[in-house]
Amino acid sequence: LEGEKRGKGCKCSQRDGGWSVSTAQTGNSSILISNLHRWKNYWIRGVLSLAMISGFFLIIYMGPIALILVVMSVQIKCFQEIITIGYRVYHSYDLPWFRTLSWYFLICVNYFFYGETVADYFGALVQREEPLQFLARYHRFISFALYLAGFCMFVLSLVKKHYRLQFYMFAWTHVTLLIVVTQSHLVIQNLFEGMIWFIVPISIVICNDIMAYLFGFFFGRTPLIKLSPKKTWEGFIGGFFATVVFGFILAYLLSQFQCFVCPVGFNSESNSFTVECEPSDIFVMQEYTLPTVLQNTLTWKTVNLYPFAIHSIFLSSFGSLIGPFGGFFASGFKRAFKIKDFANTIPGHGGIMDRFDCQYLMATFTHVYIASFIVIVIKIRLIEQPYRRLHAVRVRGSCD
Repeated sequence: LEGEKRGKGCKCSQRDGGWSVSTAQTGNSSILISNLHRWKNYWIRGVLSLAMISGFFLIIYMGPIALILVVMSVQIKCFQEIITIGYRVYHSYDLPWFRTLSWYFLICVNYFFYGETVADYFGALVQREEPLQFLARYHRFISFALYLAGFCMFVLSLVKKHYRLQFYMFAWTHVTLLIVVTQSHLVIQNLFEGMIWFIVPISIVICNDIMAYLFGFFFGRTPLIKLSPKKTWEGFIGGFFATVVFGFILAYLLSQFQCFVCPVGFNSESNSFTVECEPSDIFVMQEYTLPTVLQNTLTWKTVNLYPFAIHSIFLSSFGSLIGPFGGFFASGFKRAFKIKDFANTIPGHGGIMDRFDCQYLMATFTHVYIASFIVIVIKIRLIEQPYRRLHAVRVRGSCD
């Protein structure tokens, strides 16, 4: 037996009537197997990441309708993954009507949000169709009535021995609706402001995820946060700088194309989406004077840029510094319920929610950024224009 074990490369000795085997060889084998498994996982993640990015570009090519349908599909899948975790953790499969009510509330909330979108962006279509006029006029009342019906159904379904569990799941459903459906609606709102407001934020998060992963893999030494032990400061910082550069270049390139910068509208004559407009000022090349320090370094006094490229720096900074906290939040959520991933939809990546945990936070920031720093500025300029014209007329009149 000892000879056979030596032939296999193991060192064995008889002691106390038994056999002891040196663990050195066994340890080396386990490390080798671990490394092989690790690299296999990286290849799977890499190939599927490239496939998903390619699919993303294909969907962009297909236009706004395809993007809206994809956002809706992602929203429904994310909702299903989170609700399923609740059912599994709380063993609530036998609760009366609760699975049905969860999906009913999803339909109600989507009806409300998408109805608001139709009323805001497709006014010409609504005015032309009489049934749509009725739905638009009483949209909020209908939405409230639908929700109220679900609320009453929940109250009627309460069972004495399951009171606490039923209210747990009621709260779980509503928090999920807040996190997933509300922010999905903001993604679509951003899309209607112009496809560039959809493509750039999503691409920023994807780039940061990839670059932080690569920097962490090759240079990572210092742990970043306990919630995600594999995250490192080197990956976090390297991902930030790489993402800012990537976002700036992407914003500069896309700003040149009308199909990306124009708001998505609806042509009532052709019954189709349109992306034709006179680009706003943030998508028109402008000349900027460089700071003195940069003038002495680069020997340039001015530089021509699209203002949106400057805005992209703020978007990239948020996506790199704050966006990852959406992932940390998801990691904490999964640790709380002792699960590795939200689902097994994508091999090597987990569920759809595992891929979109940072995207929803980024979409909310983009929507707030547009409302605070883009739309407000445009409105102020539109208000100022008549006063400037009136002032110019008065000046001319005084000169005459």
